[in-house]
Amino acid sequence: MPETVTFNLPNQDGEMVSSQDFAGKRLVMFFYPAAMTPGCTTESCDFRDSYHEFTEAGYEVIGVSPDAPAKNAKFKDKEGLNFDLLSDQDKELATSLGAWGEKTLYGKKMEGLIRSTFVVGPEGQLEKAYRNVKATGHVARVKADLLS
Repeated sequence: MPETVTFNLPNQDGEMVSSQDFAGKRLVMFFYPAAMTPGCTTESCDFRDSYHEFTEAGYEVIGVSPDAPAKNAKFKDKEGLNFDLLSDQDKELATSLGAWGEKTLYGKKMEGLIRSTFVVGPEGQLEKAYRNVKATGHVARVKADLLS
C-alpha cells in the first residue's frame, strides 16, 4: 500500500496549510534546502515558470524548506513565486519522506535537506519520489513524466 503523506505546516504568511487542503487534488511538492540560494532560486523559478502547465494538468505545486515563514515570504516576493512555500522547521515532513539526512556538500558529509520532489495523489498517497535531484533540469524531468 502506498505511503500516505500528511502535514500541517505554516506558509510564507504564517497561515497553516494541511495535506487535507489538497484532498481530491494531485500535488507536486518540492523540497529545497534554503531560500534565496542560487540552486533553490533556479529550481523555484523553474516551477514558477511551469506553474500553469502543472495546474492545467490538474496538479497543485508547493515548495517546502526548513526556512522560517518570514524568509520564505521574502523569497516568494523577490522571485515572484506563484505558489505557497511551507516551513518545515522541525524537519518532520522532510524526514518522513527521506528528504532529510546525510548528504555530501562540497566534498563534506553533513546532515541536511536533500533536494527532492514528491508527487502526491488525490487520496494523499505518495505516487512518485524524485530524491537527491539537481536544481537545474529537474523541473523539465518532472514535467516530462507527469505532463506527457
